[in-house]
Amino acid sequence: MKDTAKHQGLRNQLVSTLEQKGITDKAILDVIKKIPRHLFLNSSFEDYAYQDKAFPIGAGQTISQPYTVAFQSQLLEVKKEHKILEIGTGSGYQTAVLCMLGAKVYSVERQNELFKQTSILFPKLNIRPKHLSFGDGYKGLPHHAPFDGIIVTAGAPFIPQPLMAQLKIGGRLVIPLGEQVQIMTLLIRKNETQFEKHEFGEFRFVPLLEDKN
Repeated sequence: MKDTAKHQGLRNQLVSTLEQKGITDKAILDVIKKIPRHLFLNSSFEDYAYQDKAFPIGAGQTISQPYTVAFQSQLLEVKKEHKILEIGTGSGYQTAVLCMLGAKVYSVERQNELFKQTSILFPKLNIRPKHLSFGDGYKGLPHHAPFDGIIVTAGAPFIPQPLMAQLKIGGRLVIPLGEQVQIMTLLIRKNETQFEKHEFGEFRFVPLLEDKN
């Protein structure tokens, strides 16, 4: 599990690209500068790991492009010790970003293959989420609620009601909404019944899978 000076140089270039694209949160940029993204990808993609692109990671899923990870993280406004629910662990790269920002991360993955991979990978990289779970992201994690923030890393046709219910008042839910193309959507919970909605343009994600059992 090597992380070389060459990798660090490529990460520096990636951070410059993200700044040019409008990412302004210094804490997020610093974390992206530190995390060895190539270790979250199949080794055949290593030479491309620091391009601002999504790549397949198995089980029909992808690792989001770094800009998307940074953009979603920025919308979440993560503070140290924030309790964050992540729907879609995937490769674990977004999880690592949140953990290194100081969040207490509770992550749910629907694909058992990816759940097993990240369960092995995180300890090797000294990434310590509070809780990893194999299950249906549409249901969230009610036993661990409420959360300061919820981030969904797959395209959802609608906002799952359980996720809205598990958000603290004042909390932020970041979710890509739509079937073929998604609109990045931010919900801020104002009180028990009211949410403020903001939209931030088009993105493309793999679909959020629901457990039909």
